[in-house]
Amino acid sequence: MSEEAPKAETMGPMDIRRIMATIPHRYPLLLVDRVEELTLGESIVALKAVTMNEQFFQGHFPDRPIMPGVLIVEALAQTAAILAVQSLGMMDSGKLVYFMAIDGAKFRRPVEPGCLLRLEVEFVQKRATVCKFKGRALVDGQVATETEFTAMIADPPKA
Repeated sequence: MSEEAPKAETMGPMDIRRIMATIPHRYPLLLVDRVEELTLGESIVALKAVTMNEQFFQGHFPDRPIMPGVLIVEALAQTAAILAVQSLGMMDSGKLVYFMAIDGAKFRRPVEPGCLLRLEVEFVQKRATVCKFKGRALVDGQVATETEFTAMIADPPKA
């Protein structure tokens, strides 16, 4: 008789209010609109609706608006922060998730206004204060950006 591994707990959709209760980011730098699925300790799928109303399109580029790659990576990092906070029981702890490293970022196609950016992130490694993630951003099922990154969990700086 074989034993099955316990199934990881999956959370249903999270709206913007729950996202804002989970991470401290706010407009204009909150880059996650909805969480579709979150499997605690494993992975998350979130969405970012890219609209012409984004502030960065005023200068990047006025005649050919393209979402800056660093902001796509930031959207992946925010998605990872939601995964970490929910998975590691950090809600209401005051802890923040800080970038430490970005490795192997590749930008495969431009992201333009009107795109629905699907953000997929999974844990690669979890430790008490440092986590590694693998992420990719897709548009219409095609990879726009992929990267691996490391984040540190710490107290916010003293005021």
